[in-house]
Amino acid sequence: MPQLRVRPHAPDHTGTVLEVTPASAGWRHVGFKVLHLQPGESHADTLAGREACLVLVAGAADIKVGEDTFAGLGGRATPFEDRAPGAVYVPAGIAFEVTARTALELAVCSAPGTGAGRARAIDAARMSREMRGSDTNTRYVRNILPETEPAEGLLVVEVVTPGGHWSSYPPHKHDTATAGQETLLEETYYHRIQPPQGFAIQRVYTDDHSLDETIAVEDGDVVMVPCGYHPVGAPHGYDLYYLNVMAGPERRWIFRNDPAHDWIVRQQR
Repeated sequence: MPQLRVRPHAPDHTGTVLEVTPASAGWRHVGFKVLHLQPGESHADTLAGREACLVLVAGAADIKVGEDTFAGLGGRATPFEDRAPGAVYVPAGIAFEVTARTALELAVCSAPGTGAGRARAIDAARMSREMRGSDTNTRYVRNILPETEPAEGLLVVEVVTPGGHWSSYPPHKHDTATAGQETLLEETYYHRIQPPQGFAIQRVYTDDHSLDETIAVEDGDVVMVPCGYHPVGAPHGYDLYYLNVMAGPERRWIFRNDPAHDWIVRQQR
C-alpha cells in the first residue's frame, strides 16, 4: 500500500504542487490535485472519463467549461474565512480552463464519469453549512457537492476544526458496501493549518489493525484514506481546515462509527 501521507512540492510548470491519482493511490475512484497560480496564469485540461469539481480554496478566478464561462468566482483570502469557495462542476470529457484573477489555490477533485449532466457554477447558497458535534468535538462543515446535488460519483465537503478540537470523530469508516448500513468510499483529506507552522494528527486504522497509522500532518499535506477509521485532532492554538473528496461505487455517504467509541455519540443525544 502506498504511504498515506502525500506532501506538497514547489509548483511545477503547470502550477501543480500536489497530485493523487487512482494509480498512485492504488485505488479506483478518487483523483485530487492542487495548483498554485499567480494572477493572469491559466490552467487548462480535459479529463477523459472523469468528472471534476473545481474548488477555489483561496483566491478568485474565471473558469471556462466547454462553451460556458463563469466569471469572477471565489474571492476569499484563505480557506479559514467564513465564506463559501468558488466551485464549478465539470462533466467528464469536457475541456476546462481556469484563469486566476488573484493568487489562486485551486483544487481539482475528480472521479470516474460518463459525461452526463451539465457544467455549472455551484451557487454558494446551495453549499449548506452546518455545525457538527459539541464541546471540543465541534467543527464547521460546508457541503460543496453533497449527494443531494447533481453529479455522477463525486462528493466534496470542507471542514474547519478549531484548535484543541477533534474532527471526523468519533472515528468512523465507509469501506464496505452493506446495503443501508455503510457505503464504500475512497477519500482524500487536503489539510491547511492556521498559523501554517502548526500541525495536526490523523490516525487511519482498520478493525483488525492490519492498517494502523498515526500521521503528523503539516500545512498543505494530503492524507489518503483507502479504508478504515480516520479521526483528526487539531492541537491547541492551530485551527485546521480540510477539503474532503469521496467517491465509490455508490454515491451515498453512509458510515459506521467504531463500536468502541460510539458511546460518545449516544451520550450526546
